[in-house]
Amino acid sequence: MSRFKKEGKKGVTAINTASLPDIVFMLLFFFMTTTVMKEVDLKVSIKLPDATEAKKLEKKSLVSFIYIGKPSRSYQKLFGTEPRIQLNDQFKNVADIQDFIAQERDAMNEADQAKMSVSMKVDEKTKMGVVTDVKQALRRASALKLNYSSIKTTKLK
Repeated sequence: MSRFKKEGKKGVTAINTASLPDIVFMLLFFFMTTTVMKEVDLKVSIKLPDATEAKKLEKKSLVSFIYIGKPSRSYQKLFGTEPRIQLNDQFKNVADIQDFIAQERDAMNEADQAKMSVSMKVDEKTKMGVVTDVKQALRRASALKLNYSSIKTTKLK
């Protein structure tokens, strides 16, 4: 008769971790390609006004931002302390707004151009004359969808 060997209990086999670095680098590459970095470096100081009735923007890729406020301390020697208009990363004048809107439209798909809106981030202490001039320039550029950015609060002060 043959002999059968009785083997002891076998332990759980170890998990093969050879592919773990590949998975980590694949995830790293995915997040590097899909993450959107900060697009605009603010050169104006903005304290947004408070609002009780505010809605969040749904599709931010269709929104172009115009910043209006006093230049930051590092730019005050060069540009003074009067409110300035910032389009993307540069200080501009009211006359440059039409070109800015045209460039923003050209960068969009044709189907999305009609849905484009402009959001104005205006410092709460900025005089309305500058804002009115910007609004008139936006009308001339046929950018009629306009909103004002604010901070949502539960009660006004």
